[in-house]
Amino acid sequence: MIQKEEVIYGINPVIEALRSKRLCLNKIYLQSNRHGREIEEIRLLARGQNTAVLTMERMALNRLVDTDKHQGVVALLASGKYSSVDDILAVSRRREEPPFLFMLDEVEDPRNLGAIIRTAEGAGVHGVIIPGRRAVGLTGAVAKASAGALAHCLVARVVNIADTIDLLKKNHIWVVGVEAEEKCSYLQYDYRGPVAIVFGGEGEGIRRRVLEKCDQLVSLPMRGRISSLNVSVAVGVVAYEVIRQRCLDSKGISRKE
Repeated sequence: MIQKEEVIYGINPVIEALRSKRLCLNKIYLQSNRHGREIEEIRLLARGQNTAVLTMERMALNRLVDTDKHQGVVALLASGKYSSVDDILAVSRRREEPPFLFMLDEVEDPRNLGAIIRTAEGAGVHGVIIPGRRAVGLTGAVAKASAGALAHCLVARVVNIADTIDLLKKNHIWVVGVEAEEKCSYLQYDYRGPVAIVFGGEGEGIRRRVLEKCDQLVSLPMRGRISSLNVSVAVGVVAYEVIRQRCLDSKGISRKE
């Protein structure tokens, strides 16, 4: 069972939450084989907000909210409000800085996401982009792990990371993927210009379709027997290389024009 303050259940309460500008939902669970006009409205509204909709058997829903009065509809509240990619880019313009973004491809551990948001806020990142499916959202555990940073760091939830990369490229932002065993070290790249840095999830790393969209792939040199770092640690390492370069105006690999 989840905490009551993190959940809304019932058809009308969930529809009103989706319509509201004050509430933001992480996920919606619908009872398997449940159909009808109101259910389709929920699906449509959720799609417009990049909110994942999953199906679950009735008994599992009962256990989730410790009641059978849910009408086959349960929604999990986000602990923070999602922003848009445009909102994030607006921050860089307001600060008069080249865009500096993190993109996370299927990070599922709330402690990792919380730690990443904390690092991002501390490093002056303009925003973090996450996918709506197969990834953790802004849960209470994420908020706790961020140690308050979630209140100050913009997080955009998008339908598709690969398509969002195309959007960033149209805004003249270079996309760098951090992937194990790449020949180019993260220390060799020039991060002084507009850049979005992509990190993969805890399991498979960055998916192939996303990798193929990146302008450059870099790796973190590993000298021990472990082949990769925890994603939140990798984010911190790369984040402060970006800060170092931007503060000291050091040189790196030139981006192709």
